Amino acid sequence: MFVISLFSAVVTVKAQCISYIETTKGWYNIYDQDGKMIKSLSTGLGELVGYSSSFYIIKQKTGFYITYDVSGKQLHTFSIGIVGDILTVSGDTFTSRKDSWIYTWSKDGKIISSKSG
Repeated sequence: MFVISLFSAVVTVKAQCISYIETTKGWYNIYDQDGKMIKSLSTGLGELVGYSSSFYIIKQKTGFYITYDVSGKQLHTFSIGIVGDILTVSGDTFTSRKDSWIYTWSKDGKIISSKSG
């Protein structure tokens, strides 16, 4: 008689989230919820205009906003002329004002909603 035992390991994967972005001389240091540095980016990329737990937005001097995910992968490029001024960043979206309109955008480049403001 043979007895066969199978053991399975349960692995819990914790999704990495942005907790804080520190601006130091020449660098943006991105930290996760455990205080571990995820990535460092040169401030030469542009101005950090906002972030949430899942993405951040850099404003380039060339007239574009670029969204990046937690790992630093570029998600989408937005024309500043179309988006306007970024007001807030939350979850997977951000809100902007262009002329008399308020827009909510996905981090991937889609307009979710708009209203006269």
